Amino acid sequence: MIEPRLPKYQWGQRVKALIDLHNDGTFPDAAAEARLVNVGDTGEIVQVGTHSEANIPIYLVEFGERLVVGCLEEEIVPL
Repeated sequence: MIEPRLPKYQWGQRVKALIDLHNDGTFPDAAAEARLVNVGDTGEIVQVGTHSEANIPIYLVEFGERLVVGCLEEEIVPL
């Protein structure tokens, strides 16, 4: 069993995207592989969870008013 990795970032923290984030199939209203977030876009962490199989933190980040994207630590950086 893989030990869970503790999250580096907290709920409510402002972050920016380090890479372009694309639709992995979890956004049914967007085309597959459509860009959802651009490098440098800013958002706020609205929830912190854990990927059940890999035991790594997953951050739900709200970019804009209605776009919440699941991000890995390697995809975001705190402001």
